[in-house]
Amino acid sequence: MKCDYCDRKATVFLTQLAEGQMKKICLCESCAKERGVTDPTGFSMAEALLGNFQKAVAGAVPAPSAVKPMGSGKSCPQCGFSMEDFQKVRRFGCASCYKVFASELAPMLRGMHKGATHLGKVPEGLIESHFRIQRIEELQAKLDQAIASESYEEAAELRDEIRKLDETGVEK
Repeated sequence: MKCDYCDRKATVFLTQLAEGQMKKICLCESCAKERGVTDPTGFSMAEALLGNFQKAVAGAVPAPSAVKPMGSGKSCPQCGFSMEDFQKVRRFGCASCYKVFASELAPMLRGMHKGATHLGKVPEGLIESHFRIQRIEELQAKLDQAIASESYEEAAELRDEIRKLDETGVEK
């Protein structure tokens, strides 16, 4: 990829969603430094995402407390992002936005995924095996209690159930 301002190789890539379209800016190292993109004090990604790219790269970025949210209502105290800003750019301005807008995010996540909590991915056979092992452990504890209380008929039933579960878990 080449720099959008010169013909050198681009090493810095900025992406912005604006009006439903993704816009990319490719910069070489020197053009990025020239525009303040690589200087953390001279460039605010939140400002760029809010549509003030020219202002952000020129180094005239106000302090985070001076950044005003575009929409009305609740806004993030760290970066000034509001829910309206999120809906426009489809990204948050900083990590604390996730905590600030947790109540608004929960219904969206439930609509996109099975739930709002990440449980991880586990192969089907492993889940079944895990539940089978848990069940055997529960039955073994009941078996020990039945033997201790001399309930031999109950103990025999529990022993048989444990054997069945053990047999289903043996790979052929």
